[in-house]
Amino acid sequence: MAYTTIDDPSAYFQSILWTGNDTDGRALTNDGNSDLQPDLVWLKNRDVGYNHIWTDSTRGVTKNIYSNSDGAEATVSNKVESFDTNGFTVGYDGSQVPNKSPRTFVAWQWKANGGTTSSNTDGSITSTVQANTDAGFSIVTYTGTGSAATVGHGLGVAPKFYVVKNRNNTGSTDWTCYHEGLTSNQYFLYLNSTAGQSNSVDFWNSTSPTSSVFSIKSGSDNVSNAYNYVAYCFAEKQGYSKFGKYTGGGGNSPFVYTGFKPALVICKRTDSTNDWGIVDSKRETYNGATKTLFADLTNAESSTYTVDLLSNGFRPASNHSIFNQNGGSYIYMAFAENPFVTSTGIPTTAR
Repeated sequence: MAYTTIDDPSAYFQSILWTGNDTDGRALTNDGNSDLQPDLVWLKNRDVGYNHIWTDSTRGVTKNIYSNSDGAEATVSNKVESFDTNGFTVGYDGSQVPNKSPRTFVAWQWKANGGTTSSNTDGSITSTVQANTDAGFSIVTYTGTGSAATVGHGLGVAPKFYVVKNRNNTGSTDWTCYHEGLTSNQYFLYLNSTAGQSNSVDFWNSTSPTSSVFSIKSGSDNVSNAYNYVAYCFAEKQGYSKFGKYTGGGGNSPFVYTGFKPALVICKRTDSTNDWGIVDSKRETYNGATKTLFADLTNAESSTYTVDLLSNGFRPASNHSIFNQNGGSYIYMAFAENPFVTSTGIPTTAR
C-alpha cells in the first residue's frame, strides 16, 4: 500500500500572504504546485489587531464568522468577494481588512467540493454536506432540534477533529471543538477561548464520531432548537494531515512526528489556560524565527515563540506555555506542505 495517496497537498490546502493596496475586487492567486479553488477561507490581519474571518462556499461568500468571537454570523459584502479557480478575491471598504494598505495578511484555504452540497440523512438530523473524502474535509450545516441527535458528516471515516459554531444566535455561543487527543469523548475545547479542556456530557453525548455521524447532546450550544449551525470536520490522511497530542518538554524540545513537512500547525494546551497558537511555513523564515497568530485573539502576530517545521514533523522549541510548557498536555492539528514519502516511495527533501 502506498505511503500516501496525496503527493501534492497544495491541491487541497494552501496558505497565501499579501500586502493590502486599498483596492476593491483584488484577485489573490495561489502559488502552489496545483491550482486551488478554496471552499473554506480563514484569513487574518498579521500586523494589527483584527478579527479572524472565516467564510465558506456552503454558507456563501458574504457570510462571516470570527474564531476569536462568540458572536453570530455577519453578512458582509466587501471582505472576501469570490472563490476563484486558483485563489479568491478580496474587497476594500477602508477598514483594516482584508486589503488595507500597508497592512499585511495571511489566509489558510481548504478545498471541499467546489461549493456543491448534498443532503445527508445518515444522522437523526438531516444535514447539508460538502465533502472532500480524498482530503478528509467536510463542511456541514444543520438546524438544531433541541434534543440529542446525530449529524451526518459525509467523510466515510471517523473525523479526528471538528468544530461547531452556532450561526444565528445573537447571544454568546462558543466554537465547540472535538479532538481525539482530549481525555475522552466527554471533553471539549472552545476555539474562541483560552480555557483548557472541560468535561461535560452536554456536548458530544459521551459518544465518539463514527464513519458517518457525530453526536450532539440536548442542552448544549450545538443543538439548540431552531438555530442554524456550521461544522468543519477533518479526518486524518497519511502524508497530508495529522491530529494528535504531545507533552511539552520545557527546555527539552519534543519532536512531534507527522509524516510530512507541515504547511500549517495549530496547537492548544489542554490541561491549563492558554491561547491557540498558529504557525505556518509561509510566515516561517527558516532560521528559527516563527511568526505566531492566535485563533482566539484579535492580536497581531508575535515573534516570541519558536516552532521548527521539519521534513517529517515539527519541534516546539520555545520554553513557553503556548507550545512547550514542561509537562504540559497539548493537542495539535497539522496540514502538509509535502509528504515525507510520496506514493512512489520517494522521500522529500529534508530541512
